[in-house]
Amino acid sequence: MGEASTDGRKLKGERRKKELIEATIRVVARDGVAGVSHRAVSKEAGQPPTSAAYHFKAIDDLLTAALTSCMDQDAEGIRQLTDASGGGAQGVRALAARMVAAVAEAAHLQAEFELYLLAACRPELRDPPRRWLAAIEHFGRHYTDDPVRLRILAGTIDGMLMQALVTGEPPTSTEWEAVLRTILVPAE
Repeated sequence: MGEASTDGRKLKGERRKKELIEATIRVVARDGVAGVSHRAVSKEAGQPPTSAAYHFKAIDDLLTAALTSCMDQDAEGIRQLTDASGGGAQGVRALAARMVAAVAEAAHLQAEFELYLLAACRPELRDPPRRWLAAIEHFGRHYTDDPVRLRILAGTIDGMLMQALVTGEPPTSTEWEAVLRTILVPAE
């Protein structure tokens, strides 16, 4: 077999793994972490029943991959937003809009939080949430170097997202902006 066919198989395998990770997130959103099994994830991904077990030997491997995917995508989105906005009112508006969009995908956000909380019980899963928090801090540093304000920023974002899920009353973009400005822009 030539190099091209090997590369093709590798690409197909990577695509299948990505589909399985996305399917894991959908299963967690629908059935919770307890609903994740190799069979359920393979079925959700539209792949053969043994596919998830082939690519991810243990359920923990699936959950770790799903958590890593969610947190890294979110962190990268915040970093891109930060780099594009460079601070100021535009950055606050952009972050507010991103948070409104996150809440609009409630099932996905719920799955992310369930996976996020899994890291509280499993120290080996804490690096992906730390990358998310670091991205939030990076955003905040465009406005303040006060470590207390930066800590409040991360806690407030997580808290408001969670409250939106629990109450079913998501903050508007205007509400997000007001909260973010209060945290990030020192009173004069």
